[in-house]
Amino acid sequence: MNIKEKISERTVEVEAIITGYLPEESGYQKTVIEAMNYSFLAGGKRLRPMLMQETYRLFGGCGRIVEPFMAAIEMIHTYSLIHDDLPALDNDDYRRGRKTTHVVYGEAMGILAGDGLLNLAYETVLNALEQEQENPRAAEALRILARGAGIYGMLGGQVADVEAEGETIDQDKLDFIYDRKTGALIESSMLIGAVLAGADDSQKDMIARAAVDVGLAFQIQDDILDVAGDQAVIGKPVGSDEKNQKTTYVTLRGLEAASEDVERLSKRAIDVLRQLPVQNDFLIELLKYLIRREK
Repeated sequence: MNIKEKISERTVEVEAIITGYLPEESGYQKTVIEAMNYSFLAGGKRLRPMLMQETYRLFGGCGRIVEPFMAAIEMIHTYSLIHDDLPALDNDDYRRGRKTTHVVYGEAMGILAGDGLLNLAYETVLNALEQEQENPRAAEALRILARGAGIYGMLGGQVADVEAEGETIDQDKLDFIYDRKTGALIESSMLIGAVLAGADDSQKDMIARAAVDVGLAFQIQDDILDVAGDQAVIGKPVGSDEKNQKTTYVTLRGLEAASEDVERLSKRAIDVLRQLPVQNDFLIELLKYLIRREK
């Protein structure tokens, strides 16, 4: 079985877990729930819950406590995409090959659908924690999840990104944006998996260092695809960064140097993971594939 087939198999497994936490489309709030589910069920790589699950398995995790966290991280990621696509931000009409949430349901409902998914993420985890009241790892995992999504994580990166539109920024600020806007949820995913499985402090530090490089490499590859990708393949418009006058690794360093950065960062992340006393070969192959993806 090649890596694409393995990823497809694991994606089916992850999809079955995370979609089980979606709300029923009923009641006076039915429209916003439909919009939430429309966005969540649009597909995608399910990278963050898959990374969480594989890091959990890396350290010997075998229970179900990781599952609500897998759903929650994807809810948070999906909410961020809904809001990213809004007219006030990137103003994109297509995401994952179909119309974006605000195009289908209207701008107001798009905002509310994002809000709904963010709140549902915490509801999902807190409901699960009621069953794990004596588990200190679960509380630590929740703190990681909340910080990764907030002003010191993804949201903070988004703020800096919005304020940088139309400006030429240096690499230090761009790294700050990428580390938080994209990297924070990837780092949170892997750290939560490690924490829930009982990794020690040294191992958690190694996971965090590897995840930072993975997140940066992933976003740089996104920059490359925005310039050199095919809309029919990647499922969203190319040239969005140029349209929004955003500084990217490609505009700062050029296409060739940006590609070299992806290779360097991914190699460094994988080297760190290979130093751990435990190994998950699929996790290594997954990272290699996703960082070098074409969509």
